[in-house]
Formats: sequence, C-alpha cells, structure tokens
Amino acid sequence: MAKKIPQINASSMADISFLLLIFFLVTTSMDVNQGLARRLPAPIPPDQKIEDTEINKRNLLVVKINSVNQLMVQGQLMDVRQLKEEAKKFILNENDESFYPKLFEEDFGAPFGMMKYTKEHVISVQNDVDTQYQAYLNVQNELVAAYNELRDECAHKYFHKAYKDLDEDLQKRINKIYPQKISEAEPKNYGGN
Repeated sequence: MAKKIPQINASSMADISFLLLIFFLVTTSMDVNQGLARRLPAPIPPDQKIEDTEINKRNLLVVKINSVNQLMVQGQLMDVRQLKEEAKKFILNENDESFYPKLFEEDFGAPFGMMKYTKEHVISVQNDVDTQYQAYLNVQNELVAAYNELRDECAHKYFHKAYKDLDEDLQKRINKIYPQKISEAEPKNYGGN
C-alpha cells in the first residue's frame, strides 16, 4: 500500500502575494523630478507634402554627445558648463561674425524698436545610442538655460522685471526675438570620438 503524502494548503498564498505587491507599490518611491518640458508640433495632415528645409551652415550649431558622454560643439571638445555661454554667443551674434547666424533687422514695436536678431539659427543636438540620460539632460538644460537667460535679460532691460513676471503678450514678443530652436536628431552610434 502506497503511503499518502500530505498536501500543503496554498489557498492563502495568492492573498499573501497580493498584499506584498501592494505593500511594495505603496512604499517604493520613484524619482520623477527629471524630464524635459517640450511642446510638440501639431501633427502633419496626411495629405500635406513634406519638404526638406535647406539650412545655411553658419546658422547651425551642432552639439554632439558621444557614447562616453563627451560633448563636442562644432567639432571641438567642450565642457558642458561652457555650453550655455557658447549657445548665447551663437544666438546673439553681437559682432555679426561670419561663422555665427546671419543677423536680420526687424521692428518689434515699442519699447523694442528696430532690433537685430538671428531668426534662422538652429541648435542641433545629436547623441549616441549609448549616451547616458543624465549627460543628455545636462546638455538640454544648458541650452534651455541660454534661451531663458537671454529672455530674462531682455525683460529686465525693457520692463525692469523678470521674464516670468511679464504678461503672456510680452513674453510672446520676447520669444519672437529669441525663438527657441533646438532640433534633436535620431540617436546614432558615434563611438568614443
């Protein structure tokens, strides 16, 4: 006669597993303070023809981050802490340098009047598929900080207020003087150089 093996009652195991899952979901914290605030363009209608845009080389600031998180701006190695100032020089082109974007003159109305600005500039950010997210975020933060500083300086100069304290109409007018044009290319494999 065969000996009977006692069975373990596992009916409460599912309840215990569910309670453990709930416990870990409730007690786990997630770091959600990192990310990029971006307004995406409106979708292109399916019947609209997409045309390639030709960009003059002098109007393009190429920023690359390779797989070992090295930053290259216009082919030159650069520390990320220098990027904001380089971007501001590029966007402003105060001395009408031939290697920075072409300056255009436009009347922006009172109190701005006639101003020279680089309306066709584009900052192209390209990263390697192995670039760390933190390095990518650092570059994005520096570029956005360059635009924010330029807008804030303009607000202080003409309105003696911070940009964030201006009404929406005045902010839009300053945004037209300093339009944020950051283009992100699809990640590639650049290697270590």
